[in-house]
Amino acid sequence: MSTSAPVSPSNNFFRLQKRLQSAVGKAIADFNMIEEGDTVMVCLSGGKDSYTLLTILRALQERAPIDFKIIAINLDQKQPGFPEDVLPGYLSSIGVDFRIVEADTYSVVKEKIPEGKTTCSLCSRLRRGVIYRTAKELGATKIALGHHRDDIIETLFLNMFFGGTLKAMPPKLATDTGEHIVIRPLAYCAEKDIATYARHMAFPIIPCDLCGSQENLQRKKIKTMIQGWEREFPGRADKIFRSLQNVVPSHLADTDLFDFKSLSGDAGDVSDPLFGDEGSSAFDLSETDGTRIQFIRNLRDEAA
Repeated sequence: MSTSAPVSPSNNFFRLQKRLQSAVGKAIADFNMIEEGDTVMVCLSGGKDSYTLLTILRALQERAPIDFKIIAINLDQKQPGFPEDVLPGYLSSIGVDFRIVEADTYSVVKEKIPEGKTTCSLCSRLRRGVIYRTAKELGATKIALGHHRDDIIETLFLNMFFGGTLKAMPPKLATDTGEHIVIRPLAYCAEKDIATYARHMAFPIIPCDLCGSQENLQRKKIKTMIQGWEREFPGRADKIFRSLQNVVPSHLADTDLFDFKSLSGDAGDVSDPLFGDEGSSAFDLSETDGTRIQFIRNLRDEAA
């Protein structure tokens, strides 16, 4: 558990804080994540992401043009050695309404998963079920999770490489039953910014290794791959994320998403940008002779 002292605020810190708050505010607005009268249940794990999420939401709540309520919850899964006093002490000290939810998912995971195997998948499913039931009990209208931009990108590649599907984590979704709306207000925030912010704030971090399992191996490989790209080509992660907001169904290959079978010459603007505009006059037909067709550059149009 991290116990480092807070770093003295600097201009860089205030710029970082403003950038994170702006990114969260934009995500909330873009996806209509929080509405008048909402009760937002913020899931607090004790990691840097969820601490940052709670802190920024509370700051935005103070100046938001709408009224909404925040309740923080932590799921105590009864892992041996879990510091039960850390989160209640922290949440009490900042004056936020909170609940500690106890559910012995640890024993279930240990019973079902063989020693040495990754426990994260089953643990996540069990945790999700308890969270949904808690939201219903508290009357929460939104469930806020601390996933950030990098989590979303990593999930995109995990699903592509290992699941054969083109999907990521949506910033906002309805659960399968339609009972709950899950939001990810950190969707526009980079993990490195969150990590820097958390260090400055000196949050009492609780590591997610108490159960003895490690982070999913494949996700770690994907993270390393993306970090390598980012070092070699700064800004690549941001471009990958932006691609999720600029989807062109006619240029993929999903027949349920786009009606390729009915495609005809008058189907509208589905031209392939790789070959440019169909009406381009950069080249003119010069002559045809047997098996050869020749085009020459249209210098007149180039000069214009």
